[in-house]
Amino acid sequence: MIKKIALLGLLLAFLGCGERPADSGGHASATPEQTFKWKLVTTWPKNYPGLGEAPENFAKMVGEMSNGRLQVKVFGAGQMVPALEVFDAVSQGTAEMGHGAAYYWTGKIKAASFFTSVPFGLNAQEMNGWLHYGEGMALWREVYAPFNLVPFAAGNTGVQMAGWFNREINSLQDLQGLIMRIPGLGGEVFNRAGGEAVNIPGGELYTSMQTGVIDATEWVGPFNDLAFGLHQVAKYYYYPGWHEPGPTLELIVNKAAYDSLPKDLQQIVASAARAVNQDMLDEYTARNNTALEQLVNEHGVQVRRLPDDVLQELARISEQVKEEIAAEDPLFKKIYESQQAFQEQAAEYHNISEEAYFEARRLTD
Repeated sequence: MIKKIALLGLLLAFLGCGERPADSGGHASATPEQTFKWKLVTTWPKNYPGLGEAPENFAKMVGEMSNGRLQVKVFGAGQMVPALEVFDAVSQGTAEMGHGAAYYWTGKIKAASFFTSVPFGLNAQEMNGWLHYGEGMALWREVYAPFNLVPFAAGNTGVQMAGWFNREINSLQDLQGLIMRIPGLGGEVFNRAGGEAVNIPGGELYTSMQTGVIDATEWVGPFNDLAFGLHQVAKYYYYPGWHEPGPTLELIVNKAAYDSLPKDLQQIVASAARAVNQDMLDEYTARNNTALEQLVNEHGVQVRRLPDDVLQELARISEQVKEEIAAEDPLFKKIYESQQAFQEQAAEYHNISEEAYFEARRLTD
């Protein structure tokens, strides 16, 4: 009996000398059975169609995939923090996750616009390619690293509309003095074109247009614009969305919180974000034209195309703005050059694929 006890003690001592599993930071990893309860704050109204439903879908997917080990509670804009304070809330750990658009943070990071959309830049298909098979995601994580954030692409609406206006736009002169809600680099271009750009959360657009605080606003496209009732406060609906050709929505995760997760839960977060990213684009592709028909046929909205000379001037100013900022901001330049190179090579093939096919299809109309 004494010998058996001695052997058992030696065996336990030997097992105790083994290394504890560690995560990439060298800390003991969480046990597989541990449950995490996280908060996700958004820049959108709670359950808003498309944009606001994406974080809800993400939370549900994560809960089911993890069998309840990672539970995410979603807070709409203003429920926990104001819409435009999501970045800081997640960076500081007030919430573990956030959902919004990177170009809202250009006051902190000039280059952030590239991870949503820039004027005359990548469309949704090209953005996904650059982020996931080009340099985009690595650059995005490099930009957000100093803020204790890990970003993921988590939605795309496709090419947006140019916006709602209470005056006709027949020339560049019609933009002079016009106060418009238009964020990101598009806002800077609009300023240079003679207008005045402001950034207002989506939930405040209707009242701002109704009371004359702004003269025009861009939001998303027919599916979302109909939900906000913007047709009730503006007469003219212009296209194309030169300022946001492929707007990516972001999921940001507090890095310390992310690192605390076991590897399988980290993978679930990444996989759910990727699924939501594609799902949103699918939904907008399916719903936009139905909503546009409703706006035109039931509400009498006048859909107009921006004149070619206006688009040409906006394109010229866009390149001027990008070049000027790149000359002063090395990080902006690095990302601009990466995205521009990707756009050029993607466009070269799209000339004989996507664009050529659309032209061929029009021949049957």
